[in-house]
Amino acid sequence: MRMQTRLFKIALVGMFFLSCAAPGERSPLGHEVTKEDVVRWMDDLSNWGRWGTGDELGAMNLITPRKRQEAAALVRDGVSVSLARDIEKENAADNPLPFEHLMLLTGLDRESQWCADNYSVSYHGYAHTHMDALCHIFDSGKMYNGFSREAVGLKGAAKLSIQNIKNGIFTRGILMDIARLKGKKYLEIGTRIYPKDLDAWEAKIGTKVSAGDVIFIRTGRWARRAEKGPWDHEKDGSAGLHASCAPWLKERDIAILGSDAASDVFPSGVEGVSHPIHLLTLHTMGVHIFDNCDLEALSEAAAERKRWDFLLTAAPMPVAGGTGSPLNPIATF
Repeated sequence: MRMQTRLFKIALVGMFFLSCAAPGERSPLGHEVTKEDVVRWMDDLSNWGRWGTGDELGAMNLITPRKRQEAAALVRDGVSVSLARDIEKENAADNPLPFEHLMLLTGLDRESQWCADNYSVSYHGYAHTHMDALCHIFDSGKMYNGFSREAVGLKGAAKLSIQNIKNGIFTRGILMDIARLKGKKYLEIGTRIYPKDLDAWEAKIGTKVSAGDVIFIRTGRWARRAEKGPWDHEKDGSAGLHASCAPWLKERDIAILGSDAASDVFPSGVEGVSHPIHLLTLHTMGVHIFDNCDLEALSEAAAERKRWDFLLTAAPMPVAGGTGSPLNPIATF
């Protein structure tokens, strides 16, 4: 059974977990979420087999032709906003493997009428805006829908690769601006976002998340970076969703989860599970993830219009066997 021991092996324990929550604040379960809770959710929230035993799209199946038509109708102003972070070429605490841009031909090469260059990027991490494919995470030897981890080898992923999303993403996007909800420019490191915060945001904007939506969680990470400088997220932590948000995400039947960091609050506060939100979305629900989106311009554009939903389009590179892809999500009002 899938209720056997599983999960990431990184265990971050100690009082630092408790310090990340507001004083006296606990999860909606009435106790600190445990590894046992997460293991149970891996069964209770599972989409394995929902679209067939051979399904590799996961919750992307929720973006139906009707959903795309409804999303297209959201375009009223004709104004587009990029959700991609400008490419960072300099080494920094949150960018230990910078984007490499090598010029091959330039205007200084008098013998050629062309200019050309080469890109190289290690995009997983906390620097570059990217999409995680469903093959990005294993647990108990399996990936989403029961595919074996051995399907990912030296030539890439034979199952659940980013190539499955080559037709792109066209659906409703919703910004959930939790920093704005709390009246802050940004949330401090380690701040936990709970289901009650997501409910409060829906109530504030008068819009409920529905099946096939892409939601973007704004913590204000890039605003904090601009003010205080870069930091090492793996070492120092980051604001994000608490594990108790996973049932909320399943109830809303989202297609993709996006954020301005890596979605999970870090440290997670769940002993023995480093990234429960990544685990429960990618592995259990088949929900792809957008990491490191820059949501600052979107926050301003949405606030100006008092409108927090929009047409969301994005297209990853269709790399055969790829575990994800850099990309440039676009919000159009």
